[in-house]
Amino acid sequence: MDRTTDDSAQVAGIVLAAGGGRRLGGRPKALLTHRGRPLVEHAARALREGGCAPVHIVLGAAAATVRARTHLPGYVLVDNPDWEQGMGSSLRAGLGSLTGTGARAALIALVDQPGIGAEAVARVVAAYRSPSTLAAAAYGGERGHPVLFGADRWADITASAEGDRGARDYLRAHRSAITLVDCSDIARTDDIDTPEDLTLLE
Repeated sequence: MDRTTDDSAQVAGIVLAAGGGRRLGGRPKALLTHRGRPLVEHAARALREGGCAPVHIVLGAAAATVRARTHLPGYVLVDNPDWEQGMGSSLRAGLGSLTGTGARAALIALVDQPGIGAEAVARVVAAYRSPSTLAAAAYGGERGHPVLFGADRWADITASAEGDRGARDYLRAHRSAITLVDCSDIARTDDIDTPEDLTLLE
């Protein structure tokens, strides 16, 4: 998709898809099947159809296998060699990969939430106002995913993203600046974390 001067076209998408699925017996979440295709394809398509451009996908566990078994044309695949350190390392890798793209904001989605689709992405993208914007989907009044970070905030987020906490500490410290976008009517926030959660996949 060609970038334009329209602000909404300057929101890049990042799918965090590096996890090894430790609680799933070491099955990389990116390759779990949902509606006949790997989860990573669903997540990437939701960001693209929701208005994000470009869309970068951060890979880690079994990255070579993910590349071989998925169909991801037009997406930027980013390898995170430090994926075992947790989500924070993938967030840093994803934001770092946007250098030079001209993106004014990044919308972050998790690969293991198949109930969040393009409509929820589009609502959060529409909350972008400036490179200092902070916005997040909300469910029952509680902050969830996806989350949008204006580019002016990337350096501080990158500096604070550690372990599996990702940007949680930063978001908690800047709670008053977050625009919450209700998505309760159009999305489900179920995470695929345990063998029991696999029943949520179709």
